[in-house]
Amino acid sequence: MPATDELFREDAYLKACAATVTGVNALGGILLDRTVFYPTGGGQPGDSGSLRLADGSEIRIATAVKGDGDENVVHVPAEGQAAPVAGTKVTAAINWDRRYSHMRMHTGLHLLCALVPHGVTGGRIGADKSSLDFDIGDATLDKDALTEGLNRLVREDHPVSPRWIGEAELDAQPELVRTMSVQPPRGSGRVRLLDIPSVDLQPCGGTHVARTGEIGALSVTKIENKGKRNRRVNIAFGG
Repeated sequence: MPATDELFREDAYLKACAATVTGVNALGGILLDRTVFYPTGGGQPGDSGSLRLADGSEIRIATAVKGDGDENVVHVPAEGQAAPVAGTKVTAAINWDRRYSHMRMHTGLHLLCALVPHGVTGGRIGADKSSLDFDIGDATLDKDALTEGLNRLVREDHPVSPRWIGEAELDAQPELVRTMSVQPPRGSGRVRLLDIPSVDLQPCGGTHVARTGEIGALSVTKIENKGKRNRRVNIAFGG
């Protein structure tokens, strides 16, 4: 079975697409030939939404996850929803407000990476608040200074765009990989980067806004001590 065409990789603003059901896996997950649903990964939650059928009925999708092998995007139906048969034509539609919040937050975390020049040991993305863990060693972090830095980068309205490089190019620039425990997926011959010129450049497969000005006001709400070297920086929308 061919892998699902991941339309969100090239256009994160697509809210819906026409698709065909290619199968249902052993766990009841629905597979499509193409999708706008982002599957859970890189700290970003999978999209929720619905599959609309030709008769006007809907199958509610609780989340999207990565499966095994060619099951690169599995649409997980909400409890009690019947799965369609292979060949069914549907319109795959995401919960846009939730996705857009994830896009803004995920891009905001890239700005945080630009302000904290240390290795990333973990992260979580939510619709209202998010966090990154940094291995800062003996360095210190200032909550107010980080908040000001984030909002300065937002106000500057930098362009944001994905681009691809070859795996050999990434090997020649190991400093691009900020995550200390997780490496970008390999095997396809190329790696997707998120590029905010003059601000941040690193491998990332998530969804992001097109300009930093779309993020809106951010605040660093808390910096937590998570070990001798590790600090968790929490951010949220709002002043």
